[in-house]
Amino acid sequence: MEYFSDKESKSKPQAVDSVTPAAWGGIVALIQSMVTTGAFGQQYPEMCPDGDGPTGTDEQSFILALKAEVPDVEWPLKTEEGNNWEKEAWAPETMAALDLIQFCYQAVAKPIQGVYHSFFRHHHLSFDEEAGKDSFLERINTIFRRNGIAYVLEHDGSIKRIIPVQFQSFISTHIRTGDSVLDNMIDDAQKKFLNPDIKIRKEAIERLWDCWERIKTVEDPRNKKKSISILLDKVSNDSDTRSMLEEEARKLTDIGNTFHIRHSEVTQIVISDNSIIDYLFYRLCAFIQMLLSSR
Repeated sequence: MEYFSDKESKSKPQAVDSVTPAAWGGIVALIQSMVTTGAFGQQYPEMCPDGDGPTGTDEQSFILALKAEVPDVEWPLKTEEGNNWEKEAWAPETMAALDLIQFCYQAVAKPIQGVYHSFFRHHHLSFDEEAGKDSFLERINTIFRRNGIAYVLEHDGSIKRIIPVQFQSFISTHIRTGDSVLDNMIDDAQKKFLNPDIKIRKEAIERLWDCWERIKTVEDPRNKKKSISILLDKVSNDSDTRSMLEEEARKLTDIGNTFHIRHSEVTQIVISDNSIIDYLFYRLCAFIQMLLSSR
């Protein structure tokens, strides 16, 4: 749903890395309402005692499946913590919240009331899976958007991290170098970078620095220094610019060796912040795109 404020004011940047308590409350309310209305009844049906078909969601079956696949989420879903006198809004770890959303997306379908069974006072249900998934996706993405959360639920059930508009070209551009191994490495780095899990996003940085090392050999496989020098010469013949680019190339190599990117010694600096991952990825990706576009 698009609210009036979405049209009349500048959209809130989706830059928050975690599912906030406010957003979590909305997610919980949505899922609970869908359990009540039978939206998970196609996959976890509560059956009419007379055997005439599903009448709603079998909540117990739903919970058992949820606990097996998303063990970090407790049911009933809680939104507060604290004692009876002092409670505050609460949200689980973001990865658990996102896993719950994906679990529900796979099971949801729009319930359609059919014949009314007067003895048990219920309707027999049929389901429209596509409509149910579309509605759930729209509601979840509205919660993400309105709370500035940097994720989006896709139609295939995946959840991706949103890239700021000014940096989207780093991901949308499929770089082709003529080296199929390098092309696949770059694609892999871009794909991992969109993952909401910070562990996978760290792998994106590691993969991109692997690309950087391979790029250093594209002009001369036997001599890295000569190879990178040829690449830099193609970018600029202005001495000051050339010097600046050479210094940046050295600095990027130093970053890969100093941080926990290319090496695993205990002395390496661990990257534990999504904003640092963003910065390092964009910085090296911009440099790589510049070098490769000059070939």
